[in-house]
Amino acid sequence: MPRPLYVTRPLLPDLNDMHALLREVWDTRILTNGGPLHERLESELKSYLDVPTAMLFNNGTIALLAALKLLELPEGSEVITTPLTFAATAHAIHWNGLVPVFADVSPDTLTIEPESVRKAITAKTSAILGVHVYGTVCDLDGLQTIADEHGLQLIYDAAHAFGVTVHGKSIGLFGNASVFSLHATKLFNTAEGGLITTARAEDAKNLYFLRNFGIKNEDEVVSVGINGKMNELQAAMGLLNLPLVAEEKRVRSQLRERYQDFLKALPGIWLPPNQPGIFPSEQYFQICIDPVLFKRSRDDVYRSLQQKGIFSRKYFHPICTDFEPYRNYAIHSVRNVPHVEIVKSQVLCLPFHGGVTEDDIDDIRDEFCQ
Repeated sequence: MPRPLYVTRPLLPDLNDMHALLREVWDTRILTNGGPLHERLESELKSYLDVPTAMLFNNGTIALLAALKLLELPEGSEVITTPLTFAATAHAIHWNGLVPVFADVSPDTLTIEPESVRKAITAKTSAILGVHVYGTVCDLDGLQTIADEHGLQLIYDAAHAFGVTVHGKSIGLFGNASVFSLHATKLFNTAEGGLITTARAEDAKNLYFLRNFGIKNEDEVVSVGINGKMNELQAAMGLLNLPLVAEEKRVRSQLRERYQDFLKALPGIWLPPNQPGIFPSEQYFQICIDPVLFKRSRDDVYRSLQQKGIFSRKYFHPICTDFEPYRNYAIHSVRNVPHVEIVKSQVLCLPFHGGVTEDDIDDIRDEFCQ
């Protein structure tokens, strides 16, 4: 059997198709600055995600930086987010001259918990940054209610939520903005890349300036921007990968069912939540392992799988407040001990992509059902 087996595998188009599309790049000799492939991909994503604004960036972190800048938050103000996320979420807040504040997660979804967000609000709070972690959707109504009550901006890190719909509505329409990662580890990738969506068509103009140095034309720079442009090689990858997403999601959905079949009856194993009305991203398959009930710890399983050449991931451990830049930051919670401090040692993401074979599934099943 082919090993090693990793938690993700990048979706790649047929190499002959890639060669053909790259021929267009070689013919035009346009490599960046909003070339024809970039414009085509941006248009297709706007339609695919059913949003009025969809703006491409060179990576997800730059997109997150730009989305926060779009909100024009007061310098030094506080942005409440979750510690159970990739470090870039907190870093983007800090790089914008803002202060990250951490709130606990809900035990059922592991997304940022509205009740804990309420406890974290101060006179300096300007925004909430929710994360659809593992593709599980945040409590959209709960967070929007809090934002409305306190006059806060609401932004979503949707790195794991590409293509999600909520009762038929695109996930990219909620809050003031949503930011997607198009990194190689994501279901839909452009090798590296990012995307900002909003429900306001007028945001596209400001986002254009933010990703292109604030340049209006050859003679005018009208605002402060950075170089966040996606190049034509990335766009080519995206154009060819987008039609492959539906089949990859179908395969992952079947794999999800296979995992659930043998995991659901095991004591101490908690499966991803079922969210009615939500069409999922199929980005990750995460479980939580209670070491007392399961008789083995998450780390025991992780190491044992690794010995078989199967590389699961302890997403997200350590959490942000374990990292040096945020080590002394509190986690606001409605509990004496924040749930995130417990679950960070229990979460394990299993290999979840079209390259997982029947033999792989058998080996993973044997690991849990020994």
